[in-house]
Amino acid sequence: MKKRIYISIVLLLIIMQLQGQYISRVYKYMPAPGQHINALPWGLPSSANSIIGGIEGSLSLGAFGGYVVFGFEDAVVNDPDNPYGIDFTIFGNPITDASEPGVVYVMADTNANGLPDETWYLLAGSDYWFSTSVADYGVTYSNPGGHADVPWTDNLGNSGFIYANAIHEQAYYPGADSFPNINPVQYMMSGSMIEGAIDSSSPAFVRSPQRAFGYADNRLRGGQIHTLPDNPYTSELEASGGDAFDISWAVDSLGNYVELDSIHFIKVQTGMMGDLGWLGEISTEITGAVDVTPEPGTNYDLDMVVIKDLPVIIDTSSYPLVGFAFHAGRIQPEAELYWETNVSWAQVEDGLLISEKSGELEITAKLLSDPEINATITARVELPSGIPVFPHSRILIMPNPSNTFFKVSGLDDAFLQVYSLSGELLISTDHYGDGQIINTEALRPGLYLVKITTKEYTRTLKLIQQ
Repeated sequence: MKKRIYISIVLLLIIMQLQGQYISRVYKYMPAPGQHINALPWGLPSSANSIIGGIEGSLSLGAFGGYVVFGFEDAVVNDPDNPYGIDFTIFGNPITDASEPGVVYVMADTNANGLPDETWYLLAGSDYWFSTSVADYGVTYSNPGGHADVPWTDNLGNSGFIYANAIHEQAYYPGADSFPNINPVQYMMSGSMIEGAIDSSSPAFVRSPQRAFGYADNRLRGGQIHTLPDNPYTSELEASGGDAFDISWAVDSLGNYVELDSIHFIKVQTGMMGDLGWLGEISTEITGAVDVTPEPGTNYDLDMVVIKDLPVIIDTSSYPLVGFAFHAGRIQPEAELYWETNVSWAQVEDGLLISEKSGELEITAKLLSDPEINATITARVELPSGIPVFPHSRILIMPNPSNTFFKVSGLDDAFLQVYSLSGELLISTDHYGDGQIINTEALRPGLYLVKITTKEYTRTLKLIQQ
């Protein structure tokens, strides 16, 4: 009897594998500069064809902005009966602590002309909702000629290089012979950018930790059949591994969720600008993709909490924490989180980690309606010596949330500054006194940081503007 059951299971798995469809056509390959570009197996136009028909191909997209557009023979259906609601899986070649996230867009062929010439919708992964993500990031790359560092500038005023290394000795800027549509002098790549969490504290191995969900070349591959996706809402490696995507994550240019019954085209774009030391630039790699076979009647836990990465070292007594709750990959803006630490010398108040001394700790964010849904992140606090800990309990922002103004109690002759979460200075006041009114009518609704500096201490508080 056991043998018959085993044979039936094997046959079922084989049937499911055969039902899954793979990439049938690559419509466009537009790489950014990178160590794999202009060379086999990863960085020539022929490399794009290697991802057709399976998941063992070799395609590098290069640094930020490089992308590939591909499609399947038939539409990929947004099917709620798919395991975890997942509609397709993209496979890459990430290694532990070296995620090279690619943002993913989808398009439906509503005009039925078989071409990706309509509206792209971004699949909003976990990091999309952080204020450090940039929707319209642009980078201009310049050709240095030959095997040399490739200079770049971005539309935020930053600049840097895609560094050449001794392992890959070809030119990293896309060559005119292989990529005639790329300007041989300079060109710009643009798209959605996430900050990620590059850790350069150990030069021997620069880390790029895995993103929570929603990015290609992010999760390790598993050993199960390709049409059985991993649960993207857990950190465990399950089933096929790779990066699972739900079409229901799609958002428009304003960040509003859109309802798509099916899609025909997928675009994957390198979503980070960064360098991993001897591993080279962050560059998304793709080895293939497959759609998912429905499995009706199966229930799954689809809730999760995501905490924004902290710096390697926190060097201030107060630091803002950001966390979100998701259900089936969609953000739940009304869900409430509460925070805990595993030490007595640090606590979380109004979204701020308040530390009384230096040390290592764990910070946990729990869903108020279901504390079993939670996330934990580790942190190291190193407070500068000689700076007294601020007695935070006597400082209050009122009203908070604010509408047209706020004032701070418990201060005398302070330097007060209001910043956006992206670090932009919006309001600055010298010699702030107790109860002085700060006008906020010009601020857009959202979360802001109020930095207070006196002769004795510096403190950062959270302000919500309605």
